[in-house]
Amino acid sequence: MELYETQTETSERVLLVSVDTGEFDVEVSLAELAELAATAGGEVVDTAVQKKEAPDKATCLGSGRAEELALQCRAQDMDLVIVDRELSPTQLRNLEDIFPCRVIDRTMLILDIFAGRALSAEGRLQVELAQLQYMLPRLAGQGASLSRLGGGIGTRGPGESKLESDRRHIRRRIGAIREQLQKVESQRLQRRARRRKDGIPTVALVGYTNAGKSTLLNYLTDAGVLAEDKLFATLDPTARALKLPDGREVMLVDTVGFVRRLPHQLVKAFRSTLEEAVEADVLVNICDASSPHAAEHLQVTGDLLRELGCGEHPIIRVMNKCDLVPDIQPERDHPAVCISARTGVGIEVLLQAIAAALPPDRRRVQLLLPYSQGALAERCRRDGQVEQEAYVPEGISMTVILGARLLAETEPYQVEE
Repeated sequence: MELYETQTETSERVLLVSVDTGEFDVEVSLAELAELAATAGGEVVDTAVQKKEAPDKATCLGSGRAEELALQCRAQDMDLVIVDRELSPTQLRNLEDIFPCRVIDRTMLILDIFAGRALSAEGRLQVELAQLQYMLPRLAGQGASLSRLGGGIGTRGPGESKLESDRRHIRRRIGAIREQLQKVESQRLQRRARRRKDGIPTVALVGYTNAGKSTLLNYLTDAGVLAEDKLFATLDPTARALKLPDGREVMLVDTVGFVRRLPHQLVKAFRSTLEEAVEADVLVNICDASSPHAAEHLQVTGDLLRELGCGEHPIIRVMNKCDLVPDIQPERDHPAVCISARTGVGIEVLLQAIAAALPPDRRRVQLLLPYSQGALAERCRRDGQVEQEAYVPEGISMTVILGARLLAETEPYQVEE
């Protein structure tokens, strides 16, 4: 039972609706919702805001306001209403009864985008899991007329309700997906353990969605990852090797972007890509410097990283797309590296900052390698930083900066400088 579908070719006419309770900046949130809707293939025709102390328990908006907007939807031939918060099952059902078109909430929209953009088998499983977990409680109250378990005339007899059948099927599918994801997770943990054993540090690119993480990964490693000017262009973690200026090799990992009020179903479901951030040696928090909300985007990412337990990790703040705002000046209290992943400006400074943030596991040594150890010498050249090299009668004399693994392997050939 796969719930994701490919996006339709024709764009749907969309009305965005928000309830302003003072919890968050409604204008900023609606602007982001409009971007999300456009990413999903919708055409935002209008927006509506209602000020309330708290969302109405039955309809979120209040039934009177909902009736008004329903008339507007008929007049403007709307195809879809998107509410800028997570609706309860009751609210969703009641609004669907009032409006002449489909109604979804912010979480459903983000799940739909994820469904269209997940490429790997794991990513698609994660999306389906999040959709099923979201759908399960929202089956309540649906299909009551089909029930054959309740009391009353015409309801007695064998069989089970359509509702219970759907719930049982969904729970069974959730269990099957979790089993598959556990196998994939085990393989991922083995790969990560192997990287640790090999002494390869990990650097995770994190940040707000559409900040340019994939563009930076492509610039540094020629990864060929999809990089679009859309939200959530990347869902599946991509790892590529990168050599730093000091000769160290790191694994650079691209991760899923963050947004305000990221649905908790997605945080749980996309644990794999978020784990790359949790386990990384260094985090590179990238934001779009051309966005008027750049500082807030950095803050949102920082808060989520702390929630994930990454508060103690070295974090490098990066202002990307500085070619669009050449006079950008980072805040004094929050220093940042200014780069352009498109043009390459500031990349060397960023690489030096990453090298400086990594654990100091490298040391300069003097080696005298026998000619029979030519393969080891070649690895020192490739994975280390050679400062001096000479061929002498006894073998290959090298002054080189090496990481922990090569330091251990070359210990028999280390000599006093």
